[in-house]
Amino acid sequence: MNLRYFTLFILSNLFFLVIGKSQTIPMTFHNGSLKSIPLNIPGVMNPNLSPISDSGVTLEVGQKVFYFPNGKKGKKELLFEVDNTFRKDTILQIDEMIKQKKKGSE
Repeated sequence: MNLRYFTLFILSNLFFLVIGKSQTIPMTFHNGSLKSIPLNIPGVMNPNLSPISDSGVTLEVGQKVFYFPNGKKGKKELLFEVDNTFRKDTILQIDEMIKQKKKGSE
């Protein structure tokens, strides 16, 4: 009888570990501009994308990525939040995304 409960306990914990695990998505940040782009990814890193470069990163669904519209010393703003629409190995044109954000806020 105790073995049955122990087995059920182990199986239920394994189920929650597998189901509760966050989905991670590998992607590439591309900076096609001639300027460095400082970003803030809370709990992960604060990358500084070099001009004309690619940076690989793996982020969890729900992760927020911020940029600094007025330079590193200014206030940060949300660039995007990773959601289920992001696909594995997507290349994100970070400089273009920032241009669109700035254009939309004018």
